[in-house]
Amino acid sequence: MKLLTLALTFAVISFAHAATAERTRMEDAYPIVELRQYINYPGTRDKLIDLFDKHFVESQEAVGMRIFGQFREVNDANRFVWLRGFPDMEARRKALTDFYFGPVWQAYRGAANPTLYDNDNVLLLHPAVAGSGFRVDPTERPGTDSAAPGSFVVATLYYFSAPVSATFVQDFEHLLLPLFERNGARVLGRYVSDHSPNTFERLPVREGENVFAWFAAFADRAAYDAYIAALAREADWRDDLFGRLHKALARPPEVLMLAPTARSLLR
Repeated sequence: MKLLTLALTFAVISFAHAATAERTRMEDAYPIVELRQYINYPGTRDKLIDLFDKHFVESQEAVGMRIFGQFREVNDANRFVWLRGFPDMEARRKALTDFYFGPVWQAYRGAANPTLYDNDNVLLLHPAVAGSGFRVDPTERPGTDSAAPGSFVVATLYYFSAPVSATFVQDFEHLLLPLFERNGARVLGRYVSDHSPNTFERLPVREGENVFAWFAAFADRAAYDAYIAALAREADWRDDLFGRLHKALARPPEVLMLAPTARSLLR
């Protein structure tokens, strides 16, 4: 009986280690991330989202990308925000070449492009520290007949006048991250600007930016509002950390309030 119990214990430990290793593998496989913000012509955002969720998810992943999430910006009816990842910059060049010169984009670009007023607002990012990238399982992606979830994702972008320092990243990890999580944020990832040369110049990226971006999920808008209220009651945030953070920034934070589409992995 003791041997059986010991064997089961080892099996549980081995399964847990395997699950942790798989989550790490999924994160580490796509460390180069594009945060893409599109401005749609009025009344066309849902048309683009319908095209995207039906035709541009699996077709991009088939050539080597990971589509992490796609969203409606809650405060801007003409803004579509999405995130995709790549193993490295050379893989990015190949994947984008294969997709944009491939059959799916060629078939549907005539429908997608007329919805786009501006698609040049793109930040290139990589994880701020080991273990801070998105952890998603593509097998959990909902099907094309799914309804959009009621959850809520918030992307917060801190802009600096110089590359994000290791000191700031450490302060975020040890001071701000626990504070935000304690008050209700489910933090999905933390990233900093990647300054690698653009390997696919047909799609521009915003060069020269120094950004720390973090992403958090909430059950719904009410949960987010409760989080903001709870933060305001934290003396450390109200009387110290809020001011220290804002004084370090080159401009006020950019906050994207995002409603996941039906097929977004991040939600």
